[in-house]
This record gives sequence, C-alpha cells and structure tokens, in this order.
Amino acid sequence: MLLMGKDRGMTDNVPVSRKDGPAEHGTAQGAGGVSGATAQKFDPASLGSAFPRTRHILTLEFGSRQDFDDPRREWRRLFSELLGTFALVLAAAGGGLLHAKGQISLAAAVVAPGLMVTAVILFMGAVSGAHLNPAVSLAFALRGDFPWRRVPGYIVIQLVGATLACLFLRLVFGNVEHLGATLPGPGYANWQALLMEIVLTALLVSVILGTASTAQNVGAIAALGVGGYIALAGLWAAPVSGVSMNPARSFGPALASGDWTSYWVYLVGPVTGALIAVGFAFALRGRGGGVISRAAGSGVLDEEALSAKSKLSQDIEQGRVVPEGIAGTDTQQSGQ
Repeated sequence: MLLMGKDRGMTDNVPVSRKDGPAEHGTAQGAGGVSGATAQKFDPASLGSAFPRTRHILTLEFGSRQDFDDPRREWRRLFSELLGTFALVLAAAGGGLLHAKGQISLAAAVVAPGLMVTAVILFMGAVSGAHLNPAVSLAFALRGDFPWRRVPGYIVIQLVGATLACLFLRLVFGNVEHLGATLPGPGYANWQALLMEIVLTALLVSVILGTASTAQNVGAIAALGVGGYIALAGLWAAPVSGVSMNPARSFGPALASGDWTSYWVYLVGPVTGALIAVGFAFALRGRGGGVISRAAGSGVLDEEALSAKSKLSQDIEQGRVVPEGIAGTDTQQSGQ
C-alpha cells in the first residue's frame, strides 16, 4: 500500500531486511522465493547521529514523522475521506437506485462501487489511507496502524460524505427506490442478511489489512485487490443483503430517504466482521504497526516518502528487500 513517514524516533525495528550479493544485481528471486544470500536485519537507529548523510537518506526513504503527525494537515485527510466516501456512496447507492428502476443490470450496480474504490485508493489513498468505511477505520486502529484520536473525526466525515452523496441523488432523482439503500433481499430475513454482512465484511477487511502489510505485495495491487473483492462479493451476494459491508454506505441512504428499515443489520454486521478480521490478521501476521501497514492505515503527506514507497515495492519484488515475517523463511529455504 503506502509508505508512512518516520523519523529517528520511528526507525526502530524497521520491518525490512537488505540483501547483499546477487540480489543487488537483480538476480535474486522475489521476496518469497529462494535466494542464495543471507537476509540480515538492519536497524537504522543504530547509526546514531554520527552519520548525518545516512540519516538524511533514511529520512528520504521513510519520511518524517513530524510531517506525518502535523495537525495542520489533518484537514487534508478529512477532506480526502469526505471526497472518497462521497464518490463511493454515489456509485454504490446510485447504482442500486438505477438497478431498482430497471435501468442498469445488477452486475453493473455491484461492479461500479468496486471500480470506484480502486480509483479512489489509487488517486488519494496516500493522503488519508482511503478508509471510506467506519469499520475499516476501526480495524486499522485496533491493529495499531491508525491513531485512535483520529477515529472519531474519520467516522463523522465518512457519514457526512455518504449523506451528501445521497442528498445529491435525491436532488437528481427524487426520493425513490429508498435512494439505493441496502436492504435484505426478497425472501431473506434480517438474520440472514446479518450473517452475510458479517462474513463478507470480515473477508473485505482481511483483504484490506493483508494488502497493507509488509508481508504482502504493496503498491497498486492493493487497490486492485480491494476493488476486485467488492465487485466479486456483490456479484454473488447482493441478492441476499445488498452487500453493504460499510455502515456509512448504508447510513447515507437511510438518512436522506428517512427509511431506517433494517439499518441495524448494516451497523452490527460490518462492525462485527471488522473485529473478526482483526483477529484473523493477528493469527496470520501477529501484531500490526509495521512501517507499510501504518502508512496504509494513516496516509502519507510527504512526497519524498511516496517516491520511496514505490522504490521499496520494487526492491521487495526484485528480492533486494525481505519483508518482516518471511525473512526467516527465505533464509531457511536458501539453506543458509
């Protein structure tokens, strides 16, 4: 995903390892493959202040935490979440509304929000992390990849963005078809929709947390993974629950239309699913808080750190960097 800014105070336990030898010439296999070089951990904090040039290079690669924590930039993150959630709900609720009117197919209605999420992550994920979903903000915070003090602001602005999108839809189309609200499908009870929302959200948040981890691929593939999952889940499960997986996505149509029928399903389900996904992430990767996962959850406002993120992604793919969690495996496979 993204590479978070960090200064000297954040250089302890940098979750990457540099390889010497053939990997430097691009001859080693990918990060998960077999290599003849021995992976070694590197702690830049051990350099101290005696190497100012090296410190400067590390700042370029990992950014500045002072920049990351600057409260004067919080408005950009909040505006990013407002705009992103507006775009997501506009596509999701708008697609649902037009499908209910018989003007587009169900496939188009459920693929549209997946494509929109892909676009949003790519064009502004670096600013705020592109949560677009209170359940995702909660999951990132529980993993230690997002500051708890920012959670209330993110959730409020996501609800505002969703509401603005649905007010726009009401202005254009009128208060018709529940403004694309998510509701249990015909023949399905609330409890069935609830169970579906729990499972679908658990898998969605697992995809988000997984692609935000140093143990996984980083970069544009994260946006493709998240957007693709949303489209795939909608293609088969939309007739059951509407596939919200997002309390904000369901809140907007409910508030703008005045129809709160079954809304509790789309609050309890996604939140419960997010909690389950956090448990899955702990079982798969241990505790959170890695450099890349913090960047994915919180966003990066330092352009130099963004450039370094791209370089880090390439280094991982070419085997010059071994992410934490697989370095030991790689060494064992190489027979070292």
